[in-house]
Amino acid sequence: MSFRMFEEKDHAALYQQYRMTPPKEIKELILQYLDKKKGPPRELAVDLGCGTGQNTRLLSPHFQKVVGIDVSESQVEVAKTVPGFTNLSYRAGPAEELPFPDASVDLLTAASAAHWFDAEPFLKEATRVLKPRGCMALFGYLDTYDLHYGSCGDRLNTIYEEMKKSMLPYSSGRVSVSNSKLQELYEAISFPDKDRIEVIPVKEEVTVNNIVGLLKTHSTFQAYHRADPQGAANLIESTMARFLKEMGVTSTETKLEIRLEYFCVLACKPQ
Repeated sequence: MSFRMFEEKDHAALYQQYRMTPPKEIKELILQYLDKKKGPPRELAVDLGCGTGQNTRLLSPHFQKVVGIDVSESQVEVAKTVPGFTNLSYRAGPAEELPFPDASVDLLTAASAAHWFDAEPFLKEATRVLKPRGCMALFGYLDTYDLHYGSCGDRLNTIYEEMKKSMLPYSSGRVSVSNSKLQELYEAISFPDKDRIEVIPVKEEVTVNNIVGLLKTHSTFQAYHRADPQGAANLIESTMARFLKEMGVTSTETKLEIRLEYFCVLACKPQ
């Protein structure tokens, strides 16, 4: 069964505010793969571990119907509050038990979520619900950020790595599954037609506030916060202050560049 690490309403609110929308490079890669392997029509896409719907909404213009599913009811409830997507719906539930008929889904996606799934039952369900030539796209990014601002990028990265190190006792082993670029999950996929793209470099411009907010969404920080709320709050406050000091600015809305290394597992069900 999926790990349940994102249940709290406050955590869901942070997800909605600070989690980045997957980059266009990933979306285009997935849609091109689906068109090459299966072709039209694009009827149903299902976004697993959808959180507050960043990737789900991205798929909406490209399919007749899109369904986001997450094991956290709080995440789903926040996702439902975003208006303007008439072909999109959300349901609470695990990735290992999908509420769809056999051979009914064109595309299954999971954005920074597949490492939380129980691989064997998830892959069994994926095989059941995908149409012949239907596709899976499981992607994410490494939790090592590369920050750039003027000449102080190295020092900002050191601050971030020191923050990560201080939270290490609260880290789940499932994070290492993501940082392996889903290698074991890729190997467990039985479809002969599959690929794993290990390096997809992406650059984003974000504010200092958004960087620190993104750190607060991480499962490791949330585990730390549950164990020691004051310690977690102090860590966030000191990290923010150190970022601003190194950058020589006072506004948390100051923008800097973050470079991320995405990866993507793609697989196509046989005919």
